[in-house]
Amino acid sequence: MVDSERFARLKGPGTLWIVAAIHGDAGRLGRLHAQLAPQLRVADRIVYTGNFLGLGGDILGTMNELLAFRRWFLGRPSAILDDIAYLRGTQEEMWTKLLQLHFAPNPREVLDWLVAQGAGATLAAYGGSVADGMASARAGAVALGRWTTALRAAQTARPGHSQLMTAVKRAGLTDPKAVLIVHAGLDPDKAVSEQKDAFWWDAKGFNRLVAAERAYDGFARVVRGYDRAAPGLVETPYTLTLDGGCGRGGPLLAVALAPDGQVLGSLSSDA
Repeated sequence: MVDSERFARLKGPGTLWIVAAIHGDAGRLGRLHAQLAPQLRVADRIVYTGNFLGLGGDILGTMNELLAFRRWFLGRPSAILDDIAYLRGTQEEMWTKLLQLHFAPNPREVLDWLVAQGAGATLAAYGGSVADGMASARAGAVALGRWTTALRAAQTARPGHSQLMTAVKRAGLTDPKAVLIVHAGLDPDKAVSEQKDAFWWDAKGFNRLVAAERAYDGFARVVRGYDRAAPGLVETPYTLTLDGGCGRGGPLLAVALAPDGQVLGSLSSDA
């Protein structure tokens, strides 16, 4: 059993739509939504696989587009809250760490690393700058706390942004058990409830699962939405990788799965 507060439980017989990492590319997200909307049916479900933030040029627009589509999706007849889910990605994890920077024993080193990994785009989107962060870190914990508080307030001032970030889940799984959706990875030797941060950091573990050509923990299919190599749509008998490089110059992809994990079709923002 897994904690429903930490994992998205996806129930029902409808099609499961899974959206790859977005990386702040609001334009491609909008185009994908325009293709997806007319195809949705009663009992269909959507999972966004994380990395809404970071890298791309319009992070605020991306968050607003996610929220607008959520309102439309839940306004349809018979739609329920559990039919749409958002997973925590590496960028969401790093943004959380950035907002807690005043607790870090080496904040300047941590800030340098976060920015190098793409969090600087999110920082700028909410009105912050690396220079101000470094200056606050040099000034001490109190100044750094004021800086992170201002960033948190800037996020809160954007309607729905903080709430969406609070709603992110570790992973998604269908009920009955058939499909597991993760951000980037997992440890194939551990159960779902024991993965901790492997879902967003252990890409090598996912690759080991692919190479082993075996099912994971009784799931017919494990799907990930972020791969640093951005290989597109890659299907194996037991896994699916979905990442066209959105936010890095490539298209945003989505795939439709039957409840048993069978691929029914796919969409591309650039089609």
